[in-house]
Amino acid sequence: MESTPKIEGEIEESDRTPAPRPPRLTPVKASLASSSRVEPSQRIRILIADGQAASRHEFRQLLESQSDFAVIGDVADGVDAVRRAFAEKPDVLLLDERIPELSVLEVLKALQRANLPVHTILLSDSVDRKAMVEMLQLGARGVVLRTTPGELVCKSIRKVNGGELWIGREAMSEVVRALAAVVQSDESRARADFGLTRREREILTLVVEGDTNKGIARRLSVGEDTVKHHLTSIFNKTGVSSRLELALFALHYHLVESNKY
Repeated sequence: MESTPKIEGEIEESDRTPAPRPPRLTPVKASLASSSRVEPSQRIRILIADGQAASRHEFRQLLESQSDFAVIGDVADGVDAVRRAFAEKPDVLLLDERIPELSVLEVLKALQRANLPVHTILLSDSVDRKAMVEMLQLGARGVVLRTTPGELVCKSIRKVNGGELWIGREAMSEVVRALAAVVQSDESRARADFGLTRREREILTLVVEGDTNKGIARRLSVGEDTVKHHLTSIFNKTGVSSRLELALFALHYHLVESNKY
């Protein structure tokens, strides 16, 4: 897959003025049993950047309940988020989409410009197609809504730290539609079929539509094992490792009709 071109940008003083913030949703509330003990050197190091003190506290409590996580700090604004990320190089940055003082886009640009190996997960109050696609293009690796259950927040951190993309079920269809609009406007991108068979392309189309393996099997009148076999072949041919990446890959390379989404 083509890598996304880096977008250059400078941190200006004018960017430090916070925009008016809408009412915040209730932060994640969850109490999870700690998993098996993990050596300190193997823990996922996490920095929390959230403009609301109560939310920061709840996220810290949640994450510190996991033995494979190490919260290295929490900050209240974008300027401190960049400073701490530069100084401590966390594995994962949990970043408030509406962080004050420095916009989330400027934070992402600063991290990208410095080529820091940090996996950023955005904390969002709601789904905004255009904003999410722009942030993913700037290097964000995941999007988590504030209403997401605690166990899924923890799962998203582990998945993103492992190199995968994470977009919750609530946001998936919106992001796919937004990306499809971007792809549709770029007619210069080379088309390729990656050796996919007709049946594999049918299954790929249903994956982009959000169908489960069971749903795909029902719609194509085949067994679930057959669907799994075809998906394994599709993953091998495209070189991606998750359904989300497969959906984005399919739209990026025009493997499905983007005007349907």
